[in-house]
Amino acid sequence: MAEKTMSDKSPEQLMSGEQSLQPVLSYRHGEMVTFTGIDEALFKKMELVNDAIDTIGFTPFHVKMFCLSGFGYAADSLLAFLPSMTNSYVVAEFTPSYKRAGQLSLYIGLLAGALVWGSSADIIGRKWAFNLSLFFTAIFATVAGGSPNYASWGVFNALLGFGAGGNLALDTTVLLEFLPHKQGWIITLMAAWWGVGQTIAGFIAWGFLPNFSWSLTAPTCTKPENMGWRYVYITAGALVLVMSVARVTVIRFKETPKYSLCRNDDEKVVEVLDGIATKYKRQFSLTIAELQECGQVRSTHASSKASLSEVFLHIKGLFLTKKEGLSTSLVLLSWAIIGLAYPLFYIFLPDYLSSRGAEFGESSAFITWRNYVITNTLAIPGPMIAACLCRIPLIGRRYTMVIVTFLLAYTAVRNDAQNLGFSCAVSVAINIYYGTLYAYTPEVLPSAHRATGSGISLALNRFMGIVSVIVATFASTTTDVPVYLCGALFGALAIAAVLFPYEPAKSRAE
Repeated sequence: MAEKTMSDKSPEQLMSGEQSLQPVLSYRHGEMVTFTGIDEALFKKMELVNDAIDTIGFTPFHVKMFCLSGFGYAADSLLAFLPSMTNSYVVAEFTPSYKRAGQLSLYIGLLAGALVWGSSADIIGRKWAFNLSLFFTAIFATVAGGSPNYASWGVFNALLGFGAGGNLALDTTVLLEFLPHKQGWIITLMAAWWGVGQTIAGFIAWGFLPNFSWSLTAPTCTKPENMGWRYVYITAGALVLVMSVARVTVIRFKETPKYSLCRNDDEKVVEVLDGIATKYKRQFSLTIAELQECGQVRSTHASSKASLSEVFLHIKGLFLTKKEGLSTSLVLLSWAIIGLAYPLFYIFLPDYLSSRGAEFGESSAFITWRNYVITNTLAIPGPMIAACLCRIPLIGRRYTMVIVTFLLAYTAVRNDAQNLGFSCAVSVAINIYYGTLYAYTPEVLPSAHRATGSGISLALNRFMGIVSVIVATFASTTTDVPVYLCGALFGALAIAAVLFPYEPAKSRAE
């Protein structure tokens, strides 16, 4: 039997001993809960709810939630690629003085969205953020396709980024809080939806940009002959709108039982879980009386939700013990590093390879977007491989992430065939890392503060994306320094993964 708690003492023993006022972490059923002398109720209620979820088991409801939550992944990756895919065509039409505003504004929107949607999900609940964020994103993605000038295009990119920014924090949180522990690996697998979004983006671009865009041989670029990028935005927005409608029609999502638990809404906890068990004829015996006998949860919310103290409480909850603080710090560091290293790697790599004699052959728009689709399609198997690797006891979540160091081999590329081959391999490898990190993050964050921690992680990632755009604007691409700096950052990611103090896959015997 794998270790169930980080302490050899029961909650009752802790209550009677000298440690009763000290935070102690319970990490059972893949759920981290902070137990203190005044929060015994949270500890006991979470155990009851986790047992009930495991008893119900995996149902068609979870399959639906896997798809609906995955839509957020797909939408995020689909929309995040729009500014970079269309930038050259937008710049040709509007001829701005600063040519990276699209990417920069998107990252600013993603950063703000991660913070706002993430923290609000811990304060007012998962339901509203889960249901509204995609709809908000779809509207502004569609509107961006009608931008009359470069400034408005940048503003609409920021707004669609704001809507998409919190999706990844919410998607993993929502699914994880319904999922039996034995199926925890599905959180890693869900990142395959990221590759689906990238692939859809590639197909949309491949269909519109080569056929409805300004030709480089034409003397001027006008709107009627450069509609391709507008079609890309409008099509992407329409697809995300369909996803947002599916979220509120396929399942009538009420609230996750663990958020309701932290709000002392015991009736809602039982109602939601009993509804799933009844519909799919599964065993369920948890009662409101059992939960109420545990007492009132007092440490997960401030006296007023509409206050800064509520926000600070959720942030403080991520660092209550040294071990928890180390874990949170390493998670945040990993998100920051990959947020800088990954975009820098791709920004500087083409110029670096060209300066070292790489011959990429034909460079037509058709070939460019064909290769783009092939590379992004191979982002889908990355999380599938990660989901398999993380279930191997000797590897788990942490050592799966070490695979990202494979990216360093890319600097050996010298021709078009090698470029496509290594691009595909890199796409698989980076999505193994991302898929695992996306799953690991909510798994090791305390349930009451999970969305806030995920939101901060993603915000750091977006902030470093902003830094990468600024660096790309002013740094030289003629030296080896940027690429090898990225290599060092990827190495740091591997070291951080080894140092992570928790391994969710080993928290309970399968």
